[in-house]
Amino acid sequence: MSAAIGVIGAGAWGTALAQAMASNGSEVLIWAREAELVEEINTGHTNSLFLPGATLAPTIRATGDLADLAALPILLVVTPAQHLARVLKDLPDAPRDLVLCSKGIEAGTGRLMADVAAEAAPGAQIAVLSGPTFAHEVAAGLPTAVTLACGGGEAQWQRLSAALSRPMLRPYYSDDVTGAEIGGSVKNVLAIACGVVEGLGLGQNARAALIARGYAEMVRFGLALGGRAETLAGLCGLGDLVLTCSSTSSRNFSLGKALGEGQSAAEALSGKSSVAEGAHTAPVLADLARQHHVAMPIVDAVCRLLRGEAPARGVVAELLSRPLTAEVLEA
Repeated sequence: MSAAIGVIGAGAWGTALAQAMASNGSEVLIWAREAELVEEINTGHTNSLFLPGATLAPTIRATGDLADLAALPILLVVTPAQHLARVLKDLPDAPRDLVLCSKGIEAGTGRLMADVAAEAAPGAQIAVLSGPTFAHEVAAGLPTAVTLACGGGEAQWQRLSAALSRPMLRPYYSDDVTGAEIGGSVKNVLAIACGVVEGLGLGQNARAALIARGYAEMVRFGLALGGRAETLAGLCGLGDLVLTCSSTSSRNFSLGKALGEGQSAAEALSGKSSVAEGAHTAPVLADLARQHHVAMPIVDAVCRLLRGEAPARGVVAELLSRPLTAEVLEA
């Protein structure tokens, strides 16, 4: 099989993207770490571990050897954010388009994924695909729109949009890679907070208020790091925030709901095959916000809950008792 597109990472989102790319008959090569998963995809055309219930296109082939993807001109990178550097360093170096599809900030360094990828794969041109995307809906062929932020500008956009767009997967162009990354990273943490509201039974009013004030935190942080407000108002910011703060299909929302119901972070995270990236992102995001003198009280509250420093109701009460102020993005 001669594939033109490769997918690095066979979790739910990586598998869904492979399915979307194969929806027009294209051949797709997907890398999985687990040998048994490679076998299952190739023989049964399923991924029962990460995307149960989906029947995968026969033009999707799996491999456990990253070198098999070395010659492909476009790679969608869908490994968990905290493993990105290690995986890319194992990938044979070659000029190519690397489209980063995972959302997060590297723990320990505070680097965005584009910076991690640029160092680990210096010959590649970096883009970021981000937006309101539940994997099971994309895999089922339901309509989805995303931001495709291209570090290579219009020229890269022309290449990638032609290769990646599908009737049910519509990309929108941006050259604001930083803004696209920040939207996807911050919303994961805010989704945990919205899950806490659900777990505590605080109602829809509280959730809507938290989304709005969380969005203000996202914009403040994004502007401080060089992102643009219009990017964060789009699919990869506000759009993704609304989706993941409203459904237990979100791993981060489900984690927050468990915290609100009284579980510890360790209990809520144990035994999960998929990653709630917001749990890793929250502490590094809070540190970066302090370094840039950006107020992010909701993010700070999530960090306290993840550390088990206070019960959920107490943390919410502290948020509600903050000094009153005007409703502006900078407040």
